[in-house]
Amino acid sequence: MSKKSKAGSSRAPEEERAPAPALKRKRGIFTKDLRPMLYGFGDVPNPLPETVELVEELVVDYVTDMMYKAAEGCQTRGRLTHQDLVFSVRKDHRKYSRCVELLDMHEELKRARKNFDFDEAQFKDNE
Repeated sequence: MSKKSKAGSSRAPEEERAPAPALKRKRGIFTKDLRPMLYGFGDVPNPLPETVELVEELVVDYVTDMMYKAAEGCQTRGRLTHQDLVFSVRKDHRKYSRCVELLDMHEELKRARKNFDFDEAQFKDNE
């Protein structure tokens, strides 16, 4: 790396490390989901394929970055959990609140499914 690029860089020292190896990924995996989302946020019913590709690339890059940030905190355990993701967004109140809300809803749905399965099994036994 030249001195000019290093001196003029706005990146923090921890961000100057070598980039992670590029992983091959399928293109268009979120296209089916992104089209209605774009429409819901005010785009036309059938957005341009270039628009969908760009938004997909942005989403994948964002999620990948979030995973890397969360993985930095769990290097000693060697395992990534949902708590690592919550910890990585703890300073952003909106993201943190949304994560907690979604995790609470997930737990509520698990309890409801468990109760439903239990009631259904009891009903079959009584017949």
